[in-house]
Amino acid sequence: MTATTSPRETQLGWLALKLTDGLGPKRIWKVVEALGSAEAALHAALTALEGAGFPASAAQAVHSGASLRKAEEEWKRADEAGACVVTPVDERYPKRLLEIYDPPVVLWCLGDAELLKLPGIAVVGTRQPTPYGSGMAKMMSRDLAARGLVILSGMARGVDTAAHEGALEAHGKTVAVWGTGVDVIYPKENKKLAERILAEGGAILSEFPMATFPAPQNFPIRNRILSGMSVGVLVIEAGENSGTRITARCALEQNREVFAVPGNVTNKQSWGPNTLIKQGAKLTATWEDVWEDLPSSVRLEVEALHGIGDGAAAGNESNGEAQASVYQPILELPPHESAVYARLHKDEATQLDELIEALDTELSSSEIFAALFELELAGRVRMMPGKNYVKSF
Repeated sequence: MTATTSPRETQLGWLALKLTDGLGPKRIWKVVEALGSAEAALHAALTALEGAGFPASAAQAVHSGASLRKAEEEWKRADEAGACVVTPVDERYPKRLLEIYDPPVVLWCLGDAELLKLPGIAVVGTRQPTPYGSGMAKMMSRDLAARGLVILSGMARGVDTAAHEGALEAHGKTVAVWGTGVDVIYPKENKKLAERILAEGGAILSEFPMATFPAPQNFPIRNRILSGMSVGVLVIEAGENSGTRITARCALEQNREVFAVPGNVTNKQSWGPNTLIKQGAKLTATWEDVWEDLPSSVRLEVEALHGIGDGAAAGNESNGEAQASVYQPILELPPHESAVYARLHKDEATQLDELIEALDTELSSSEIFAALFELELAGRVRMMPGKNYVKSF
């Protein structure tokens, strides 16, 4: 950047190249390297652009100023929506992304863009988790967020949603990486979750321009950002053909740690994590399993940022915000609540009618209803669709 070039002009240079049809990240990086900067490309001769590998139509769009005009319009749209544009010359750009094979040249961000620089763990998995899978996703994310790590996920149904919710429960920070524009919520039922992420100091991130609607090819592209930004990827339930496999493969190619929560071998959603464990992923049951495998530089950075040290784990355990283990102590409960609680499971839902039938000789239906209400109010039990109940993690 020259003395006469403003930061905005530099950002617009990258944005103009990004919005030029026929140019992908690799070509853009190549021309920036050849010409010295993105804004230099906007003023380069047509022959220089073509010589750098630009298709004729792309070179013409850049040379004529059409790409810059598109960039200025896009900048205005983003600004009106409250979003910011982050490029590789921006100090907020995730430095870990620069280590991957084809880093995005532009990121659109709603919320706190400063989070993009911080160490984070990507939590990914199936859109159709079992109660065990969603419970583990929420618990692990809650515990890691309480420890100071940013939770990264894609805000899809299932495991992604549980991961974001877990981070928010711990009053931690979470970033949702979308396969749409940051102004296009997908899936629509997660509108309130998106609003909560922003309201509680999180961020929504995308490499797709404003108003980009969901397209199947966008989500595998998005996955490389999830893994690339992270210091490690935690896989919780994924079928044999799940898109989570793409994220895990990206993580391995990017030299990121891969963690996997083991699952029931009879459940098809356990195929992904169990296979990854066989291939060398770290078997993960608690936040400590992740924490102890992080580079010491990352642990020190997180502890310095949050003013915590080795004693933080004990503090988390004592206040109940983040349990250090999946094994819970025996709860002191009234007799009718204890009887109902004993019949429920963490990894399998129990239907209300089955529960009433099983406890027919011990409790009346009204006592069972009252016990479930109290247990749910205390956060020890969750009601799933269809009046199915599971123990909370």
